[in-house]
Amino acid sequence: MVAFGFVTNENLEYEVVKEAWLECERLGFDSAVLSDHFMRGGYYPECWTTLSALSSLTRSLRFGPMVLCNSYRHPPIVAAMSATLDVISGGRLELGMGAGWLESEYVAYGIPFPRTVVRIEQLKEAVRIIKKMWTEDSTTYEGKYYSVKDALVDPKPIQKPHPRIWIGGYGEKFLLKAVAEVADGYILRKGATPDEYSHKMNVLQQHCKTVGTNFDKIRKAWVGNVFVGKNKREVMKKIRDYKSTFRPDEVGKSFEHFIEESIVGTPEECIEKIYKYLDAGVADFLTRFEREELKDFKSLQLFSESVISAFKGE
Repeated sequence: MVAFGFVTNENLEYEVVKEAWLECERLGFDSAVLSDHFMRGGYYPECWTTLSALSSLTRSLRFGPMVLCNSYRHPPIVAAMSATLDVISGGRLELGMGAGWLESEYVAYGIPFPRTVVRIEQLKEAVRIIKKMWTEDSTTYEGKYYSVKDALVDPKPIQKPHPRIWIGGYGEKFLLKAVAEVADGYILRKGATPDEYSHKMNVLQQHCKTVGTNFDKIRKAWVGNVFVGKNKREVMKKIRDYKSTFRPDEVGKSFEHFIEESIVGTPEECIEKIYKYLDAGVADFLTRFEREELKDFKSLQLFSESVISAFKGE
């Protein structure tokens, strides 16, 4: 089944985020996610605290971090935190995990920042510990980076055998191999065109063959921007307005490529683009709308009523 989620913009006040999540639930979005940073250029509420608050206000919306930085919280603590939140929310948690990447944030908070391959190995151990603690009465684990002895989690998560753990990232050699080894879902966190996404899926499939896991049992998600309008004139205005604020040096790509890896157009054109992503292997679409469009939610409403509705039941 195709699913559509809402990616919460960065640097938004809690009241704005709350209203956006409630509107997404009303409109029939399947999920909503928050990024996990402490400081990234402005107002930044802590991810897990905010998720806990929002979970108590929503009733059907699945939710989670996109993605929780493994280095910021000790894995056994994450196991306990996430199990409790799954219980409190009635079994709606989707746990996204990542190896971490923003070195300046690590340095500011005094957190060690090892090289990439080490952070990914730490992430794999963390996922193994969390799953064991979710499903075992008592967990003992001795790894290279983490260990637990007779560790307990009570209550256990509601979801059985356990909530889905997603791994988010972009690298092919180490990150996608980690997905194949320990993850239930994969989030391609940077934007990607359908062809680029298809390439990632080919790499992931090869890793799955190498480590002996079932590629088809891993849920795949795409993250990207949506610019939807009732007609071409409205779409072009949104694109022009966004282009005036676009900084290629910040994202490492041209504006033209950014548009290619986004869902852009009238509802009919958006549907056509989504089918291309479906052919590339995407199952979950985590959509981001610009801050200005969260003032009246008209774009979210148009996307839900004219695009998401076309895929319900698929």
